[in-house]
Amino acid sequence: MAIEMVTQNKKAYHDYFIEETVEAGIVLTGAEVKSLRAGKANLKDSYVRIKDAEAFLVNTHISPYAQADSFSKAEPDRTRKLLLHKKEIERFIGKARVKGYTIIPTKIYFKDGKAKVEIALAKGKTFYDKRDTLFNYLGAFFRN
Repeated sequence: MAIEMVTQNKKAYHDYFIEETVEAGIVLTGAEVKSLRAGKANLKDSYVRIKDAEAFLVNTHISPYAQADSFSKAEPDRTRKLLLHKKEIERFIGKARVKGYTIIPTKIYFKDGKAKVEIALAKGKTFYDKRDTLFNYLGAFFRN
């Protein structure tokens, strides 16, 4: 299982407590796959919306592939469908209904040639939680 990392949402680990993660497939066009292989993706401010028992990736920016013709170029910030089992979606719906929880993407990568996204059930951190995370990081940095 060769895994090729495309992008990672590092800010998610600073802003949220990550409770649980799941791997999902993404429905993409051919030009978007080429753009992902070139590393032209950004997960900043993106989230997962569940509607009618289907999961969608919202606000994920995948830059248009430069060599693609104008017909195959897709909108960079379009909503993309995620491929998950129905039971996984239902489990996430039940947990996300609890106050303070949200579903966010943490990574986009290629696994065995297929584009995957890791989505996480996350709970927002307060200001002092973020500060504590930062101090723990800096403390480990200065100890080494």
